[in-house]
Amino acid sequence: MTEPLPSPPPQTEQTQAAAPAPAPSATSASGPTWERSVMEQWMEASLAEQRAARRWKYGMRLAWLLVLGAFVWLGMDRSGGMHGSDITRPHTAVVEIKGEIASGAEASAEAVISSMRSAFEDEGAQAVVLLINSPGGSPVQAGIMNDEIHRLKALHKKPVYVVVEETCASAAYYIAVAADQIFVDKASVVGSIGVLMDGFGFTGLMDKLGVERRLMTAGQNKGFLDPFSPQTEKQKEFAQAMLNQIHQQFIGAVKDGRGDRLKETAETFSGLFWTGDQAVKMGLADHLGNLDYVAREVVKAPEIIDYTRRENVAERLVKRFGASMGESMASALRYAPGLR
Repeated sequence: MTEPLPSPPPQTEQTQAAAPAPAPSATSASGPTWERSVMEQWMEASLAEQRAARRWKYGMRLAWLLVLGAFVWLGMDRSGGMHGSDITRPHTAVVEIKGEIASGAEASAEAVISSMRSAFEDEGAQAVVLLINSPGGSPVQAGIMNDEIHRLKALHKKPVYVVVEETCASAAYYIAVAADQIFVDKASVVGSIGVLMDGFGFTGLMDKLGVERRLMTAGQNKGFLDPFSPQTEKQKEFAQAMLNQIHQQFIGAVKDGRGDRLKETAETFSGLFWTGDQAVKMGLADHLGNLDYVAREVVKAPEIIDYTRRENVAERLVKRFGASMGESMASALRYAPGLR
């Protein structure tokens, strides 16, 4: 017979106080450590973002200062060929007319006349050479330049010569005939004494597609150049009469400028163009020769100074910035909600 196990002694206040306290749970121990780690990471990210914002702000300020400095420095550079030259010494002044002749282009009347005036006014310029390489353009711009060349020649008593590079056609030749002499290369393209007005007509195609053109005008001839509307015979005659009138103005300028040197034929004013060698034989040009030849042998001033007004980097940046801003504003207005 086994004896019963003795029962544990009753706990007194002393034994309860001596018993060790229970250990804290894992959750309560890790709680403060996790929160502190997250707080530190957030503070580090916030400081890094603030430092990046400061660097970006300082970088943008520096970039604007550099751009402003470039505007100030490059804004004084209007012409590339005059630096390092003494414009009071005898020299040949050159003004380039290149590309399309049109308002707002580099070969506009405003830009070319400004360059020519500077060239004529400098006392060292013995003559002004127009270096032309253009297929033509606006007869209005060409007529303005033609008139101004005659005025400046009479005012300053200096000769004007034209040197043709690849092409001197249409409105470009309109300008050239105001010069005292025209020099060409044997392979240059010269002439095209004519006027054109081009466009398209889609009325037949629209009929086949079943498309109806809804054009509303005030004035029975207001839309006669619309490519989707038919032209009447009266409208065609009106347009042709206007072209003929401008053509006669062109012919008058050529005859006035070339005088007895012009050997007129039935094809001279037909709109055809010829090589430089042929142009000399026809009296449309005077001699074969390039810019250096004219400066050295004709003007007798071999030093060449370019007076051409060109857009500098600052002006191009301003135009591009303005164009991009305008496009952005137009886009914003296009998609802005309208009043209803």
